[in-house]
Amino acid sequence: MNQTKMKKAIRYSLRFFLFCFLIGLIIPQNMRMPVQGATSNDYNKNSFWYYPWGKSGTHKGIDIFAKKGTTMNSSTWGIKIFSGQVEMGGNVVLILGPKWRFHYYAHLDELNDIGLFVNKNTQIGTVGDSGNAVGKQAHLHYSILTSIPYPWRIDGSPQGWKKMFYLNPMDYL
Repeated sequence: MNQTKMKKAIRYSLRFFLFCFLIGLIIPQNMRMPVQGATSNDYNKNSFWYYPWGKSGTHKGIDIFAKKGTTMNSSTWGIKIFSGQVEMGGNVVLILGPKWRFHYYAHLDELNDIGLFVNKNTQIGTVGDSGNAVGKQAHLHYSILTSIPYPWRIDGSPQGWKKMFYLNPMDYL
């Protein structure tokens, strides 16, 4: 490939990347509670960024309590990045949603076989106590991570530098 064609290909690739990036930012989230029948009374409003919290040190999400086996849907539409098991989270699902935000659902009892694309009606699993929640009350651990850092959120709390990547789900539900 000659240099002119290479430069043209790079220019088109950068434009495509920029277009996709901007589209991801402007699409509205329109989020909803992921646990069927749950309300704001089903989670502790002080649990986000609570310290000390087990092996992770700081709790970087909220725990939505419900009966084991309660239906759990995606809180927004998006693309499934991962569905499987991890040591601390147990059965987990990771979804890339609007605004380039990752929605992390952990401690699920059962994982549904979902396709690549999900929406708010996609049942991704059921509430459980897997991972490091074994022996504790069944709940969904729900975190939202942003791929675009918010450095103004950094503070002096334990692991406060990580706040630039974590959003409080209660602000969106």
